[in-house]
Amino acid sequence: MQYTIESRPLTNEVAQLPPSDMHIEAANAESAISEYVRCRELELVSVTKPLTGRESIATVKKNDSVYLVRVYSE
Repeated sequence: MQYTIESRPLTNEVAQLPPSDMHIEAANAESAISEYVRCRELELVSVTKPLTGRESIATVKKNDSVYLVRVYSE
């Protein structure tokens, strides 16, 4: 299944990553988040998976910058 991952900075520090959208093939949202974290060399801070719906939200960190990551299936 293809997942879209959107990331936006949450901190006022100079962002290490520009806001971006990325498409990842994965078996589920958790795998898509894990692949995104691995590819971008990020630290996973938290993941929230709603009980209903197709969207997961994660918080990731790189150096002193924190990002909100939204993951949803196409």
